[in-house]
Formats: sequence, C-alpha cells, structure tokens
Amino acid sequence: MDEQQIAAVVQRWALYRDAGDWDRFAELWHPDGWMSATWFQGPYEEFIRASRKAFADGVRILHFLGGTAADVARDRAIAQTKMTITQRGLVHDTEVDVVCTGRFYDFFARHEGEWRIVHRQPIYETDRMDPVDPSAVLSLDPGRLKRFPVGYRHLAYLQEAGGQQVRPGLPGLADEATAQLYREGRSWLLEAV
Repeated sequence: MDEQQIAAVVQRWALYRDAGDWDRFAELWHPDGWMSATWFQGPYEEFIRASRKAFADGVRILHFLGGTAADVARDRAIAQTKMTITQRGLVHDTEVDVVCTGRFYDFFARHEGEWRIVHRQPIYETDRMDPVDPSAVLSLDPGRLKRFPVGYRHLAYLQEAGGQQVRPGLPGLADEATAQLYREGRSWLLEAV
C-alpha cells in the first residue's frame, strides 16, 4: 500500500507541475522539501516560484514517467521512477527539442500521515537534441557541449542558451555522484529503523 501511495505522489508531481497546477503541486512536498535539477537547487517553495515564472514566460519542460519502485522503512522511503524530460527552446536561432532520460531519485517521509517528497534528485542517464524542423541544420559548440556529463549535456546546452545557470557534476548513469546519492539513500532509510 505504501508503494502505491508513493507512486501516486510521483505521478501527481509530473502532472501538476507540467499543467501549472501550483496549489496541488505544493501539497506533494514535505515542509522541509528540497528540489535539485540542472537549473535549480533549493527549497520547494522557491522551486515553485521559479517554475511559475518560467511557465508564465513560456518555458515548457514536460515529464513522462515510467515505473516506480520504493523501498520503505517505517516513515521513510526511497523511490526511484523512470522518467523522460522534454524541453523545447531555441539554440542558435533554431527551435529544438531536447529529450533527457533517467530516473527520479526521491527521499520520502510521512507528514501528518501522508507520504511527501523531502528531496528530489534526478539521475540523468542520456539525452539528445533534435531540430523541430527536420530540414534545419544545427551546429553545436563542442567545447560548450563537453562541459557537462553525457547524461544531460544537450539539456544543459539548451538551458544555458535560455539564460539558465546549469550545475555540473549531477548524478548520471554510473558515476561517483550517483554512488554518493545511493549512500545517502541507504543512510536515510537506516535512520528510520
């Protein structure tokens, strides 16, 4: 039952955020909630403010979710969910779509009897960039592209082109940042026992 409830929170997160349903989106977070992403790291309230502004400015970042698995220890859990992030924008005056595939790695805790997200950290496994017009020719700066890990280098390229500051060194398919995240997840569960 816990895993189903956690999976429902994960599903609602993507739906409410992508639809701009900010009031219901806020209800999914623990009071200590923290969001980490390529373009943002901070408390969930600030993430909502930044997301609302970007949404109002026409930025569209869409999420598609696959399966969710959760490890539960009393009132804490770690959930992993397969996901794809899609963002459309301009790069060198060419409209592009970036598709990034990976996992959401979520720290959950019960708050007032309900499962809530305490920390969300995406794991970026692979990405690509495609011109929306298939006849367009797009040439990327190899130096800029190589500044970021393989898992989100095209997403970072697009987001920086749009004026965002993108954090390097985020968890990927198999790297030290991901190993550290797994250690933090195990500790999170052990503290509940």
